[in-house]
Amino acid sequence: MRDFQLNPVLARATFTTSAPNLAQCPPECGPEVGFCGRSNAGKSSALNTLTGQKSLARVSKTPGRTQLINFFEVPNTGGFLVDLPGYGFAKVPEAMKRQWQQNLGEFLAERRTLIGLVLLMDVRHPMTELDKQLLTFADHRGIDSLLLLTKSDKLSRNQAAKARLGVEKLRPHSVVLNFSSLDRQGLSEASEWIHDRLVDPSTTSQA
Repeated sequence: MRDFQLNPVLARATFTTSAPNLAQCPPECGPEVGFCGRSNAGKSSALNTLTGQKSLARVSKTPGRTQLINFFEVPNTGGFLVDLPGYGFAKVPEAMKRQWQQNLGEFLAERRTLIGLVLLMDVRHPMTELDKQLLTFADHRGIDSLLLLTKSDKLSRNQAAKARLGVEKLRPHSVVLNFSSLDRQGLSEASEWIHDRLVDPSTTSQA
């Protein structure tokens, strides 16, 4: 049976602010779980699915739509979900793409309240070199990582399971889940992982 449970705490998430770079981000005041991935990996759709809100994050079929660092407060946790700029292919000028990736790198390296990272990868094209570099970066800082293999509904169950096994072999210390915003596969498990880090940061590897 597919997993359909919506977390009521995450469902209360609300947009608070956007920032073009680390220097203009709000003060560090609570645990943060960042969402990142290649452009068009399904970040915005996943955020909307996890919170049960149709338009919390803007969804676009055009790769590279997320240009800012977007903060969403999760009431009663003191924490935030953070939608980070996509990386890799995007229909924007090369100089702009480099600037986005610089902003992403600075946030990952210096944001002290970032304790969890959700990396979204299209299940049909998992674990690119850029994904590996980002995860290595997170590992060096002791940031927990959750790998969501998005769009899993586009593969058969066996194909999706095989893709997940391949990623688990590369990342034995990360949680890896098949995920679909369409049929909500993996929703409960992903929500629990995120919720735990916002409510009790001591459960993370930084403790």
